[in-house]
Amino acid sequence: MARARLNGIEIDYEVTGDGPVVLLGHGYGSTRHMWDDQHRALDRWRVVSWDMRGHGQTDSPSDPKQYSAALIVADMRALLQHVGAERAIIGGLSLGGYVSLAFALAHPEMTQALVICDSGPGYRNAEARAQWNQRAQERAASLESKGLDALTRRSKETQQAVHRSAQGLAHAARGMLAQDGSQVIDSLASIRVPTLVIVGDQDQPFVAPSEYMAKKIAGARLAVIPGAGHSSNLDQPEAFNRVLREFLTSL
Repeated sequence: MARARLNGIEIDYEVTGDGPVVLLGHGYGSTRHMWDDQHRALDRWRVVSWDMRGHGQTDSPSDPKQYSAALIVADMRALLQHVGAERAIIGGLSLGGYVSLAFALAHPEMTQALVICDSGPGYRNAEARAQWNQRAQERAASLESKGLDALTRRSKETQQAVHRSAQGLAHAARGMLAQDGSQVIDSLASIRVPTLVIVGDQDQPFVAPSEYMAKKIAGARLAVIPGAGHSSNLDQPEAFNRVLREFLTSL
């Protein structure tokens, strides 16, 4: 565990190993601890995981304007600079995967490769995006009314998470989970780095988006993990780590 004050907030993060840097981002409602097994498994790489703003032990600003995908990307850039990494393999699961794509589009010079897990590129269709955003708003309202108990029936990754602020998570749902455009999905074809897309075969909402990303990003590899749901690295860690190590070694 380490802490650094970056972009006006204190970020909780962890660094292990030695070698090429791999930055891993968690899903909404989770924390960096969802990557604990990958810290142990990837000893030939310098693995960096972190809690996004509003999550885990990272600060939760009271101002709702301090939550957006652009600010997550800025935090990722600042954290990489803080640990002395000029380039890194950028990866994440769910929300962490989406912002990894956004990071690669904003900072291609810092992106060596991408690992996108159980995630999607957002929506081109405005109606579909509005439905997604409605669910994000409902999550925020539930957190404000029930507190952190609102997470207890979520996925394995969120059930294990320990957070400091239900209000921070509510702000994050409205500002970071909700989407305001189709910039990411419209730009997939412009990505020019080696890309691995991983999805659990039981993660039905994200199987089709994963297949779509693998087709749109030139040269991308698609790995489907048998017996895994939305938290493929937690559901089937051995299979997940094998696929991930093979990809990282190929770089």
